[in-house]
Amino acid sequence: MFLENTVNHTEKFGWIEVICGSMFSGKTEELIRRLKRAQFAKQTVEIFKPTVDTRYADEMVVSHDENVIRCTPVPSSANIILLANNIDVVGIDEAQFFDDEIVHVCNDLANRGIRVIVAGLDMDFKGNPFGPMPALMATAEYVTKVHAVCTKTGNLAHFSHRTVADENLVLLGEVQEYEPLSRAAYYRELQKEKKKLEEKNEQ
Repeated sequence: MFLENTVNHTEKFGWIEVICGSMFSGKTEELIRRLKRAQFAKQTVEIFKPTVDTRYADEMVVSHDENVIRCTPVPSSANIILLANNIDVVGIDEAQFFDDEIVHVCNDLANRGIRVIVAGLDMDFKGNPFGPMPALMATAEYVTKVHAVCTKTGNLAHFSHRTVADENLVLLGEVQEYEPLSRAAYYRELQKEKKKLEEKNEQ
């Protein structure tokens, strides 16, 4: 469970929180919850997302449950440093789509005394660590891994299985393109796909 840092209030210091998991696990929902709590406490909050994420609205971070908070879309992580002035809390959604410099940016902000909350997919659709997320998780003070529910078994899911034939690493999508699966269900799907490919090659 995540607990806000409450030690030594006289010292101005920041930290990094990472919220990670599969598609449909509630990452953005948790990000928005923490940011709205900070806003309620009258802290100055700025939220960023990559411009590539155009699924819902250009200047909104939107969860699958349609919970929303206003944000600033940026083309690269360097823009965040330029825009995060006189801020108490910085929120970053879909961090896996940013360049590797996002790790330096988050640490620089935290070193300035800013609380940095980052949400993103920890694995891509192939089950590999996704972009800068592993490095962000390694340098963060707090890491929260959230889980979806497997659509095949009902167990906890932490794999994002792509259900359409597209090998591009970045494919924005929803329930039509992805499903959350448990390890066992994900492995079975991979075996099925491998068998189909082998049968196709034999024809």
